[in-house]
Amino acid sequence: MRYRLELRLTAADIGKRVVIRWRPGPADSPQMSDVLGILEQADAETFAVRTRKGNLVVIPASRALAGKVVPPPPARHRQSRAGPA
Repeated sequence: MRYRLELRLTAADIGKRVVIRWRPGPADSPQMSDVLGILEQADAETFAVRTRKGNLVVIPASRALAGKVVPPPPARHRQSRAGPA
């Protein structure tokens, strides 16, 4: 089964949580990578995504293969560190 890659991000998506699949190496490289985070910039030349760890990943638009807005992460359950009473 083959999937069609579609880039569905615009400047209207700035500030939203997104995922982008892109080629970090040469354009003819089979290697692909995903970046997940908050879209900070989207224009004709680049996409900039801030990851959960605070890193800013700048992706040339020519290397972006697919991208879309994704829902917020699920709430994390906090476990009590206190032992049994």
